Amino acid sequence: MGILTRFKDIMSSNINALLDKAEDPEKMIDQCLRNLQSDLGKVKSETAAVMAEEQRAKRKLDECTEEIEKIQRYTIKAVSAGNDSDARIFLEKKQTLIAKQDELRQMYETAYANSENMRAMNDKLAKDIADLEKRRDAVKAKMNIARATEHINEMVSSASGANSSISAFKDMEEKAEQMLDRANAMAELNNAKCDEKIENLKAKYDSDACMDSNIEDELAALKASLGK
Repeated sequence: MGILTRFKDIMSSNINALLDKAEDPEKMIDQCLRNLQSDLGKVKSETAAVMAEEQRAKRKLDECTEEIEKIQRYTIKAVSAGNDSDARIFLEKKQTLIAKQDELRQMYETAYANSENMRAMNDKLAKDIADLEKRRDAVKAKMNIARATEHINEMVSSASGANSSISAFKDMEEKAEQMLDRANAMAELNNAKCDEKIENLKAKYDSDACMDSNIEDELAALKASLGK
């Protein structure tokens, strides 16, 4: 039937392959289910129509059968009353009804078969849709896990970047400490040289003063020896 073409195409294909090709598996499977639900509505409508036709065919067959049984009772009454001509008329009607009954029975059997096929088709489509809905939930659950995993991976990458930045900062901090140590050492050396220079100058002037003192002492001793 035309309304089941899309259903047959989807169900006969590999749904996993379709999902692999889809950019958004959730949207794809939701659309498939919407299409199938629409088809199911059409199948239900046609199934109801076919079942109604089956019921009409069964009713006409039953009515014909009842009419044959009624004519048979009239035929018996006519024969019992000795009215053979009336009996013949009833028998002719009975033959006509029997022919009609055969036709109605064939129609009913066809309607019944169609109804059974439609019911089976409707039930299978409803079951397949229910199965797909379960698989849809599984697909969405997998997608949610995938998104969560991607988010965690991004966080791990961010943490790795932060660790690199922290490591680089520590390196710079260590270099700064080394530079400060060198500067302090240089300042200490410069201070030592300055102190040494000052001490040398002090010694210079201290030695000149000592020399002058010795000269004065010697001069005074000479004067004393000369009586001056």
